[in-house]
Amino acid sequence: MPKHGKKYLAALEGTSDVPRSAEDAVALVKNLAPAKFDETVELHISTSADPRQADQQIREVAPLPNGTGKVTRVVVFAEGETARAAEAAGADYVADDELIAKIEDGWTDFDVSIATPDQMAKIGRLGRFLGRKGLMPNPRTGTVVQPDDIATAIEDMKKGRTEIRMDRDANIHVLVGKVSFSEEQLLENLESVVGTMVRAKPSGLKGQLVRSATLTSTMGPPVKLLIDETGGGSEN
Repeated sequence: MPKHGKKYLAALEGTSDVPRSAEDAVALVKNLAPAKFDETVELHISTSADPRQADQQIREVAPLPNGTGKVTRVVVFAEGETARAAEAAGADYVADDELIAKIEDGWTDFDVSIATPDQMAKIGRLGRFLGRKGLMPNPRTGTVVQPDDIATAIEDMKKGRTEIRMDRDANIHVLVGKVSFSEEQLLENLESVVGTMVRAKPSGLKGQLVRSATLTSTMGPPVKLLIDETGGGSEN
């Protein structure tokens, strides 16, 4: 069992096993964050889904109205006019053969990649390098887009978003911002994530999706959270 420092144990005294509303949980997590650096605020959910069943998988992307707290670096795989439109829209890199070769050599100094459909065959071989890091363009995550939508996609990525993905133990771990965010900013991000997750409830799952949920900062103690699956927000 891991040993915790004095700051963590002191912060732990401020929590309880009673699930809290989103407003109370956010305020408490901000207040109890013990580190001197700007900790990430994370949502951890245990679901009742069975990840072995194809119709009970969850993989969605939730927009974060107030961003992630860091600059998102975007690579775009496109050619011709679409590539020029991507540059104008603020893409950090527009991939050419040289950059593709660099990625094959292990370079992944970016946060998200976007591709037009015509580029997928060309970059398919990058799957073994980018797939395991969650950086491969995928229609399900909104990163394979039509040329006319490239500027909007880049803008959305730059604003901030987070992937909701169930692991093999039926748990979901997702960031919702930074401790330095205001309570209102964290609440807006949290509501977007929870709403997206609830709307993505698998059709093959009967009953409640969420077994338990906690909100925490990187170094802080967990705070139990109420989840309202009927409205996509927290109960009060």
